[in-house]
Amino acid sequence: MTFAAPATPSSPHVMNTYARLPIALSHGQGCRVWDVNGREYLDALGGIAVNTLGHNHPKLVAALQDQVTKLIHTSNYYHIPLQEELARLLVERSGMTNVFFCSTGLEANEAALKLARKFGHDKGIERPEIVVYEKAFHGRSIATLSATGNPKVQAGFGPLVEGFIRVPINNIEQLKAATANNPNVVAVFFEAIQGEGGVNPMHMDYLRDVRALCDARDWLLMIDEVQCGMGRTGKWFAHQWAGIQPDVMPLAKGLGSGVAVGAVVAGPKAANIFAPGNHGSTFGGNPLAMRAGVETIRTMEAEGLLANAEKVGAHLKAGLEKALAAELASGAVREIRGLGLMLGVDLSRPCAALVQQAADAGLLISVTADSVIRLVPPLIMTAAEADQVVAILCPLISALLKEAA
Repeated sequence: MTFAAPATPSSPHVMNTYARLPIALSHGQGCRVWDVNGREYLDALGGIAVNTLGHNHPKLVAALQDQVTKLIHTSNYYHIPLQEELARLLVERSGMTNVFFCSTGLEANEAALKLARKFGHDKGIERPEIVVYEKAFHGRSIATLSATGNPKVQAGFGPLVEGFIRVPINNIEQLKAATANNPNVVAVFFEAIQGEGGVNPMHMDYLRDVRALCDARDWLLMIDEVQCGMGRTGKWFAHQWAGIQPDVMPLAKGLGSGVAVGAVVAGPKAANIFAPGNHGSTFGGNPLAMRAGVETIRTMEAEGLLANAEKVGAHLKAGLEKALAAELASGAVREIRGLGLMLGVDLSRPCAALVQQAADAGLLISVTADSVIRLVPPLIMTAAEADQVVAILCPLISALLKEAA
């Protein structure tokens, strides 16, 4: 099948920071999008776990249209009632106490790092250190890049920020050994499910063990839920499967269903670390973004999207396992992992070519960590649409693996 190129080429004035597919999308409906040439695609990427409600959701569209006629932006010099409303909704669903609003996941993670350092300084620790993880991804600012565990994305941007201790995931003994007799440790910071690192979930027992260790040593437990939060796994936040609560929780991506919004939710231990003047954001908490967040949560609850994410995610995972049973048995597919509608298919060889091949076949996916197919569709996906993902994707995987055999 010949792939249709965009009607117009990319602007020569746009900075060359993305290796884009030759697709220009024009509109969407539900879990489907169309390009400028009228070609239809099933969206299993969801804007990289952003489009919670899919495309052109009538409730979200109406709410945003209404808000645009009222206020888009004011500034945090003034009270913003929609901030209070969204903060209340997040506090109630997380069991935490206070929220700071920003615009992106990177900003939310940067704020979390500042909270941890201020927490340490307030305790008299001159050079606070934060535990971070191998294969982690927290953003591309200098500080979040330093917390990230990917040498490829760090290359060329040194010197990195100091003050990080890196450990492997899911090994409590190595965490204890790496921090033994170190009075400068102030926090442990990780994704409940690593996204860019290859869809790697933290084990439930490990989450509980780290919570207990942080309590015992007076550290902040900071869980990055930017990609795995907002109902994607079938609970509001992925760490809730372990029955724990963090002290700091960055959010973004799915919170605004496509409108840029980030948040840092804090529990009692961290809620009062920042004082006026310690941190801020010009665009953070603007009325348009807050309306998007409020409408996203209301619609998710009205339409039962947490239950849908759990049910359809399990259906999709089972379908992938059945269709790829031979490849799993041979080890050509190493693992299919994840929770809800955040799944990774880990192949035994690099598979970046599948992104283009899947698009040619009418399916949008991504590949991360070189060999992991990442599926993070809108939370409105149906079982029938999940079956279509399997029907399109699995033959492509099998063909790719046979070529390499």
